[in-house]
Amino acid sequence: MNEYDVRSAGTEEGARIKVTGGHIGWADIIFVMEKKHIRRLRDKYSLELDGKKLICLDIPDDYTYMDEELIELLKVRVSEYIEIPIEF
Repeated sequence: MNEYDVRSAGTEEGARIKVTGGHIGWADIIFVMEKKHIRRLRDKYSLELDGKKLICLDIPDDYTYMDEELIELLKVRVSEYIEIPIEF
């Protein structure tokens, strides 16, 4: 999506790219898939999260990378908060 500058990072120890304070500082809006991700971020980055919009999408974090079902679900859930073009 060319309209947005997006980064992805995980909260798990084994995440390929782990979230950092820099990610949080950079972001205007932070979307997480599950409530446990909010807890982890707040535990580790409470100062960096001050004033940030943090949204839980309530999507189970058990999909594989680039799973088509997950991509469609993300489009639907994220579109409740930002405008997403129909084609991208």
